[in-house]
Amino acid sequence: MVLSMKKLQESGGIDALDGGLIAQNSAVAVLLTAARVTTWLGTGSLSSASGFFFRRDKRLFLVTNRHVFSDAASSHYPDRVEIELHTDARDLTRYAVFSIPLYAKGLSLWRQADDSAGTVDVAVIEIDTARLPPAAVLQTFEARHLEPGGENVMIGDALTVIGFPLGFQDTIHHLAVARSATIASAYGVRFQQQGYFLTDARTHRGSSGSAVLRRRRNAPQTDASPVSWQLLGIHSTRMDMSTRDLVADESLGLNCVWYADVLTALTQ
Repeated sequence: MVLSMKKLQESGGIDALDGGLIAQNSAVAVLLTAARVTTWLGTGSLSSASGFFFRRDKRLFLVTNRHVFSDAASSHYPDRVEIELHTDARDLTRYAVFSIPLYAKGLSLWRQADDSAGTVDVAVIEIDTARLPPAAVLQTFEARHLEPGGENVMIGDALTVIGFPLGFQDTIHHLAVARSATIASAYGVRFQQQGYFLTDARTHRGSSGSAVLRRRRNAPQTDASPVSWQLLGIHSTRMDMSTRDLVADESLGLNCVWYADVLTALTQ
């Protein structure tokens, strides 16, 4: 996958950061792709969700679900989001809150997509790197992490979902948590003609927008390796049956994950 350490310089460029705690502790590296997203309307906090960073050349994007930015079904219309950014690669307790406006001159700033089945529940918003704290520390996925690396992706493959269920995180070091999952539908086939596949995982509110990853079988087994992970998709919502007996039947425990290749179009 990705994961070379990134430092946002005052110039707005993205350069590699050498050494430091993150390079030595590969278990931390992949968690720095994730961002806890809180939505706001004016001075009022509305909700908590998950997101992650994606880089396209020198441009940096925050990826999450479209319904995090706007959702008519729940009358959810924030005007900005906040994320937490680490500011010291050696001391993960140090961080800054960064605000991203969702509108300018009455127009939405995020990008979303539609396909033959309707609206895709994925959105990206470009981050103005010139506004970031000079010492901001983060990890980014890139286009190469969308590729399978010559391996077949199969039903039953083990996955990792990195995010902030119910807003939960390591509140001292401001790091996401990971949940295990498996592919539960035919990968590469649009489930019920929608642009997503299914996973079998325990998820909660706040997981919306989490990156869903597959560790490549033939890659070096370290999180910091640039080829260790494949970004398969973006977790959206739990899947259930409207006919389920709420007393007699448990939830299916299945989830919708939108295929990550939509990021190629959204970040052009």
